Order: sequence, then C-alpha cells, then structure tokens
Amino acid sequence: MHQLKTRGERLHLGWLLKELVRDGLLTQADATSIAAKQRSADEAQLHPLDIIAARQCSHAQTSESLGIVVLCQWLATKVELEFVVLDPLKINVPVVTAEMSFAYAQRYGILCIQVHPAELVVATSEPFDLSWIESLEQTSKKTVRPVLAKPQEIKKYSLEFYSLAKSVFGAGSAKTGVQMADFEQLLEVGGLKNADAQDQHIVNIVDWLLQYAFEQRASDIHLEPRRDKGKVRFRIDGILHLVYELPDNVMTAMVSRLKILGRMDLAEKRRPQDGRIKTVAPNGNEVELRLSTMPTAFGEKLVMRIFDPEVLLRNFTQLGLVDQDYIHWRAMTLRSHGIVLVTGPTGSGKTTTLYSTLKSLAEETVNVSTIEDPIEMVVDAFNQSQIQPAIDFNFAAGIRTLMRQDPDIIMVGEIRDRETAEMAVQAALTGHLVLSTLHTNDAPAAISRLLDLGIPAHLLKATVNGIMAQRLLRTLCVSCRVEVAPEQQAWQELVQSHQLPMPSKIYQPGGCLECRNTGYSGRQGVYEIMPLSKPLKKTIGANSDIQSLRATAVKIGMVPLRLAGAEKVIKGITSIEEVMRVTPEPES
Repeated sequence: MHQLKTRGERLHLGWLLKELVRDGLLTQADATSIAAKQRSADEAQLHPLDIIAARQCSHAQTSESLGIVVLCQWLATKVELEFVVLDPLKINVPVVTAEMSFAYAQRYGILCIQVHPAELVVATSEPFDLSWIESLEQTSKKTVRPVLAKPQEIKKYSLEFYSLAKSVFGAGSAKTGVQMADFEQLLEVGGLKNADAQDQHIVNIVDWLLQYAFEQRASDIHLEPRRDKGKVRFRIDGILHLVYELPDNVMTAMVSRLKILGRMDLAEKRRPQDGRIKTVAPNGNEVELRLSTMPTAFGEKLVMRIFDPEVLLRNFTQLGLVDQDYIHWRAMTLRSHGIVLVTGPTGSGKTTTLYSTLKSLAEETVNVSTIEDPIEMVVDAFNQSQIQPAIDFNFAAGIRTLMRQDPDIIMVGEIRDRETAEMAVQAALTGHLVLSTLHTNDAPAAISRLLDLGIPAHLLKATVNGIMAQRLLRTLCVSCRVEVAPEQQAWQELVQSHQLPMPSKIYQPGGCLECRNTGYSGRQGVYEIMPLSKPLKKTIGANSDIQSLRATAVKIGMVPLRLAGAEKVIKGITSIEEVMRVTPEPES
C-alpha cells in the first residue's frame, strides 16, 4: 500500500480535504468552508468522511454530488483497498460476531463481514489504522483481508449484530421460557424496557426482527424450527432470504412471545392458530402483521405477513393495472351487480388488488361489506367481518347475514365450497356486486372450478361479470438494467403460437448497490382479464371444455398471462426469465 499517511494514524478531516482538492474532486473554496464550519458536539463525533458528505458539495470536475459512496470509492482507490457496501442479508451474524468481541470491534471501528476457512474479511473506515490485523490473525489463525466500508454502516451493524448475538446467547442460556402478561394490541417496537431480565433477551430479538423486516422491505417473516437450529427467513420481492439461525430454545421462546402478542392460545401447540399484531414501522406508519402458526416435526412454525398500508392500498398504476386491462377491470367492477373473481396462487397479489378496488368503490353513498378469513387489514372505509368456523360462522353464513345488512358491494375472502359459491350467486342475482377469489391457474379455469362446485351453467352466465388471473413479477432495477438484443428461441418460447413481433431490444437484470446486485427492485402485477361477453357465454355449458373456452376467450381479445408478461418485457419493466418463472405454462 502506498504510504500516504503514517501507519497507525486515523483519518483527519484536514488531510482528507487537502487530498480531495489535490485530486480535483473538491474546490479549494468548498474545502475551506468545510474546515471553517463550527460543529456541534454530536457533529464532532462523526467520521471525517461523513462530515464532508453531509455538506453535499459538487464534484469539482463532473458536478456529481460528493456523497458518501463517491468519497469511499475515491478513498478505496487511493489506499488500494476494495470498497464494499454492507448487505446485512449476506452477513452470517452468528459466525462473524464469534470472531472478535464487541469491545475489540468498537475499539478499532471494524466489523468482520465474511468468514472463510483460511480468511477473514473485515470492514474498516480507517484504512491507515491497521494495527489490529496482526493480533486478529494470531487469535483467529486465519489471514485477514481488510476492506473499506461506509463508517455509519460499520457503526450501525456492529451495534445491531452484537446486540442481537448477546440477546440470542442470553436467551439460549436462560432456563425458563417467556412468561409475559397481557400486552396491548398495539405493539410499540422498542417500547418495553422493564421486562424480566431473561425475558428481555427475547423482547430484544423480536424487536430487532420486526425493525429489520421493515427496513429490508420484507413481505413475510418465516420462523421455521429445525432439529438443532431454527431458521429465520424473509420474503423480499417474492424471494426467500435466510436471515439468521437461532438455537431451538430461542426459537420456541420467540414463537411464544409472538403468540402472546397476537393473542393466541400459548398452551395450544397441536393445532394451527391465527392472530394479528398492530405495530409501528420506523417511518411512523402503523403496520399490521397477520400471524399463522403450524405444528411441524420440530415445533411450531410461525409465518408473519406484513401489511403496510402504503403497499396494500396502492393505485392501479402502481399495481401495473393500466391501459386495456384497467378499462376491462373497471367495466367489470363498476356494474351494480354480478360476480367478479380474482384468481391466482397464494402471494400473487389478489388481496392487494381487491382492497385497492374496494377502496376506489367505497363512497359515502355505498355500503361496502367484507367477509374474510382472516381480516387482512382493517380499513375504515369498509365493514369487515371475520369468519369463525368454531361457531359455524363460515363464508356462506357470512354472505347470508350480509344479505340482510343492506349491502351494495360484498367482498368474500375466498369461494372454497359449493355452499359459498351458491350464496355468492344468490347475492349477485338479488342485485349485489360480489368480489371474491378462487385458487385456479388462469381465468378460464375459474369457470370449470365453479361448474365442478355444482353451480349450474345458466346461473354462471347470468351472474359472472368477469374473471381476472394475476401474478406478481419482479421489476428490473432502473439503475442497472442492461439493454440487450433478444434471442429468437427465447422469445418464441415466451410468446408460443401468439403473433407478437420480437422487439429490437429488451432489458436484462444487471446488479448495483440499490438492488443488492439482484438486478430487480420491487414487484408489479401481470394480468389476464376475461370479461364474460356474449360469445364467451355461448361456450359455457354443463360439459364445457376448458380448452375451447380458453381458445374462444383468446380469440375475442383475452391476453394470456405469458403474453401480458411479454408486453411488460417489451416495455422494459421486467425480463423474459422472470416472466417464464412466474407465469404458468400454457396448456395445450
């Protein structure tokens, strides 16, 4: 390494400013201004790189903002170290925290981020103070490779990781489980400070888990018990990521705490249970979590689905429901009566579509009522009810009761059986608009499903307005997507026999800091909408063939899911690979 400074020294603001001016990144005027500024006690504690970045000066030559990433990249090149942006999802917390103590990490401002059989990768923001390498190599019996990282990230994750490791160790050492009294439904993350000592560890872990999930934009949290260690996984943009591995007794205690918070029966471990928690995200928004437990071979598995109001109640443009799809969907849902169905597997966005639709329909002059299992999210604009099978209050009974409640629009969580389907038909026949979901692969299959449930063909023709099948596609990161020429074979596999011209260019996932090098950021819906027009109704009968039904629907204008996905590929929204992964293969 080029000895720009004396080994063992820490970075100084004056030296950094001088070097930035000399290398042409900062003007002398900006440097003088930064050096002369009076700083508060808190500001004085900041790393010199953070002090410079906070001024948001422009690059002297390119006009690029001198943010912390640009400054770190410049310094890394200067001192011949690799610059890394820390991704907590890719750091094995129990392993890295075992390599050095928190006091040692704090003393030198370092954080171990990777552990290999013969090497430790350690992040630092002090590239000239590497006096710790020799002692760490002696204790670990491994080669140490220092890398440069943002000072605030090292500070933040050091505190989080070691606090979590301490809590996990403390909880694992405790002899008793969680014994907590009553909790309010609104959970204030970090608000419980006076728990018993051994309970406090579990409180801290759950606290961290929820905050971490919010920060990482997770849609689901999975707590999965195994023989020796339990796994904590987050679903982000439809993909599961392993976050942490916990001792089995800690996992059990976490599940118990969450069951108490969700007002579930703590003693009952043999049957599935549902619950809900309302909490507050770091941005101040109230967020609802739906809890579901399932007994497994090694204990109770718990899944928490996160319902952020900003995500659940989005407009149709944000959902990806635009152009002709939007026109067809609005035409189906603006009718005064009939049945509108949304189909797709779990996690395909059906709930978001229905809630957003109901939100747009819920005016002061309209009575909107729902019957759900469970209530996904409490919305003031609706009258919401939850089924209770234990007292024979099921979907069918709920619809029957709602019919006497003078409703205009009824949303039924799911049509699962003949009785519910029959009540939905009766509601539609008596002048109500019924919105519901079905679990089928595509829109035409919903007709077959209803016929299988025993609904006569003539009643389907009279009541069903239309059906929409949907999936969620990961959208390409606009910061790093790569323009490429499509391959003829790949395009043909995508569009099949449909006549959709191959574009001259499409986009592929790249990889950058903003998308964690995945090439994707966020998700958007892809839709297959089948209004029940007169030509389509003619093909519906007691012995309707789903293939002929699908062929007729396509002939009169229905765009299949794959083809709808191909149109989003042409627009640069997603990739061919993502469409092929998510959408069902067309049936011959």
